[in-house]
Amino acid sequence: MFELQHVQKVGMQSTLLDIEELMVPTGEIAAVIGPVGSGVDVLLSLFTGSTRPTVGTVRVAGVDPTADHAAFSHAVGVVFAEDSLYQRRTAHGNLDFFRRLRNLPKARVPEVLARVGLSDCANTYLEDLPSGLRRRLAFGSAILHQPQALLLVAPFVRCDEASVALLKRLIREEAVRGAAILILAEDAMHLDTLCDMIYNLNQGRLGEAYRPVSVAPRALPFRIPVKLEEKIVLVNPSDILFAVAQESKTYLYLLSGPLPSQFTLAELEERLRPSGFFRAHRAYLVNLQHVKEVIPYTRNAYTLILDDVAGTKIPLSKASAAELRELLGL
Repeated sequence: MFELQHVQKVGMQSTLLDIEELMVPTGEIAAVIGPVGSGVDVLLSLFTGSTRPTVGTVRVAGVDPTADHAAFSHAVGVVFAEDSLYQRRTAHGNLDFFRRLRNLPKARVPEVLARVGLSDCANTYLEDLPSGLRRRLAFGSAILHQPQALLLVAPFVRCDEASVALLKRLIREEAVRGAAILILAEDAMHLDTLCDMIYNLNQGRLGEAYRPVSVAPRALPFRIPVKLEEKIVLVNPSDILFAVAQESKTYLYLLSGPLPSQFTLAELEERLRPSGFFRAHRAYLVNLQHVKEVIPYTRNAYTLILDDVAGTKIPLSKASAAELRELLGL
């Protein structure tokens, strides 16, 4: 867990941080948000052990990060705002470097590459990876040793929507595994649908805190609104075969044909995941209730066959195939 007790940090003849208590227990996702100068940077330096509190106690996974940095490194995974990766190494080479530092099994590298959706980019040098994929790799390096706690600084910065969706899913999975997760960010973008608790930090003091996911569920049946020229159609998720992102637009495919959606694919994934939808490919979200077969397509990819009359084929990436097998218990 993350724990601050009666902490003050004084510097430059002023109090930079003054927090009576902050607790993030195991299995919980919390965020502290505040603009530059709010004290978030001081909080990061305390939690990573680069500075000591003037008074008070700081613990992460039961470890004092300043007094025992080796134990801290073993128990905690950190993603900084900058990716902290090696430009002249491949995706595999970066993770393998951190693996060797931690004396982990070689098999751990391909496992993590698959989890972050980079199996197909294993031999691509960092300088050739888009920024969103670099962010995935940075997260992969943080979870390589299966830490008890994760400290994530602006985890979605420079990310495309597919990377945001994937990272949010992985963060949830790490919380389910039992990790305590603390996110530090300038604003709450992407966090309301992810965190159990969000704290606002202003001038070094915690202000308003709220639980965004504790809102009572809606009583009305859940539908997806689709805006047409003269009306709004409410689509039952069970009627959707799949959703696809094409040329900067997103479409819902029903037996009756496609309907345009005002939501991005990542937003649809958030809404439809509870109804059994699965990100089969970066451009496809499929309703698993309509999948009848999974067949190999190439060595690194597969195809999903749907149960409609046309037997629609949906691409399934290698990383998503591994995730689907785990999901189905195969």
